[in-house]
Amino acid sequence: MSNPTDDTPTPAVPTTGTTPTALPYGTPDTPRLAVRGEARLEVDPEIARIAVTISARGTDRTAALTDLTRRNEQALTLIKSYGDALEKLETGTFSLTPQLTEKGRHERIRAYHGRVTHTATLNDFTTLGELTTRLADLDLTRVDGPWWALRPDSPAHRDARTQAVREAVQRAREYAEALGARLDALLEIADLGAENTAPMAAPAMASHRGYGGAPVQESAPALDLEPQRQAVYANVNARFTMTRPAL
Repeated sequence: MSNPTDDTPTPAVPTTGTTPTALPYGTPDTPRLAVRGEARLEVDPEIARIAVTISARGTDRTAALTDLTRRNEQALTLIKSYGDALEKLETGTFSLTPQLTEKGRHERIRAYHGRVTHTATLNDFTTLGELTTRLADLDLTRVDGPWWALRPDSPAHRDARTQAVREAVQRAREYAEALGARLDALLEIADLGAENTAPMAAPAMASHRGYGGAPVQESAPALDLEPQRQAVYANVNARFTMTRPAL
């Protein structure tokens, strides 16, 4: 009877060509080094967003819609008059809601509430305060914001990622030098995708409502708005090999 261990296969050593591959944790001659590089920058915002909500109310549905259409056109004309300072204008939601009487056996409509919301993105902060004030001066118009932000392709994101990589290399070099060694090769850089985790909505936000029915005033005082600086983050994981330490 043969020995039961005779047929046990011998584990193979992974090879690339004729050279054995390095173990995942490195070898005494080529130790591996894993570090994280981090960066945090504070930069000025590039754009600001405001939300504009126009409302109308009336006992007659057609009249409420007519008033809402007129006020909406007035607000849009004002926003679009700022030309190149307006980077984007988007309509969000529209609603026309009947309000029923609170008492009585029968469902009776007491009034109709109409509402439409727009989001305006501006790149010129010198006109932002003026536009916000003029919009708030319109009849039954609410203005929320501003929300300061960077564009998705802002150079600040690239600068933060570059700084994070440099920080990882510097940290790895210091570890190697502490062991009397030096960096030999880069094995991997993993982007954690955390280059901009700061919320877009800034705490410095104002809400303005124009419910007095006052006409648009060309000389309405402009709000003094201070842009909020944006925090940009970047994190990377980096793995290196280094020369044999001098222990």
